[in-house]
Amino acid sequence: MAWFVLARALFIAAVGYSAFQLHPLAAGEIPNITFGLVLGLLIVVFEIRLKNTSVTHMIGALLGGAIGLAAAKTIGAAMYWANLSDGKVVFLHSIILLALPYLGLVLGARRGEWLEPANLIGLFRAAGPRKLYRILDTSVIIDGRIADICETGFMDGTLVIPQFVLKELQLVADSSDSMKRNRGRRGLDILQKIQKMSGVDVTISDMDFPDVREVDLKLIELARTLQGKIVTNDFNLNKVAQLRGVEVLNINELANSLKPVVLPGEIMKVFILKEGKEYNQGVAYLDDGTMVVVDNARKMIGKTIDVVVTSVLQTTAGKMIFGRFIDATVAAQAMPAPAAIDGDIQRRSRAQMPPSAAAAGK
Repeated sequence: MAWFVLARALFIAAVGYSAFQLHPLAAGEIPNITFGLVLGLLIVVFEIRLKNTSVTHMIGALLGGAIGLAAAKTIGAAMYWANLSDGKVVFLHSIILLALPYLGLVLGARRGEWLEPANLIGLFRAAGPRKLYRILDTSVIIDGRIADICETGFMDGTLVIPQFVLKELQLVADSSDSMKRNRGRRGLDILQKIQKMSGVDVTISDMDFPDVREVDLKLIELARTLQGKIVTNDFNLNKVAQLRGVEVLNINELANSLKPVVLPGEIMKVFILKEGKEYNQGVAYLDDGTMVVVDNARKMIGKTIDVVVTSVLQTTAGKMIFGRFIDATVAAQAMPAPAAIDGDIQRRSRAQMPPSAAAAGK
């Protein structure tokens, strides 16, 4: 970094010295030196702004500007018959000479992604099925479940990892907070694991959008450019992308759809882990992380019991199951004995029989 600062300072000094020697302004030495230093500083600021611009966009700008300049010279040469002594003709020549290179420069810089190797190869490749792009964001990489999904073969297409996502992941991995640092390193390990999988096409995209600051909006613009889908588990990014017309593959929605369906009245076996918020409640969790709230289970903490499902609540954050534990001893006390039931039935039947039938029965 120090070498860059030194080189920039020497460059500014060289421009100022050149202005001092050549006197571009019809003034004294101080105005010329000031003019040279300010000009050198502006060039350095322009160079700093170009630092975050991708190589393909810079090449596109140069090619576009050159094509625009060539077109302007061609049009100017074609107008040899015009009267160059007329001020209107001279003004028209000037406008053409300035406008066409400018338009070529701007359009070439905006469409610089066309010069990427993958897009250039696609121009000469035979027409076939369109390539599918799945763009990963930082949250789904840190989450780690995307590696398991790729390993099963359910994730089709090409996985695109943008450079700005890698930069954000690296910032998290270099964080002073130990928890964030571990999450960032886990995300880098997940990416390395996905790259080593056979049959999974992974590409690192250099496409960037300097005018857009937020990473989520950069992902949306990249998905629009590649006509791909964003893979995420960020709820807010999911909503914003859908509002902007970009398709999203949400890992949390996939996990919720794969959870087993439980209906009220079914009996399930759960392990009571802790006490619930309400009176005499216990809380258990299924293997997929679904919370099960069980009534009458406070005394059964640390035990595996059978519960009867009473209701299922589906929310945007996931699914909650409510159940009730029926104690066998309480149920036995509440239920009358079979002998007592038989005696009661016999007494009721005799009371309803006519006297003649009762005498015959005796």
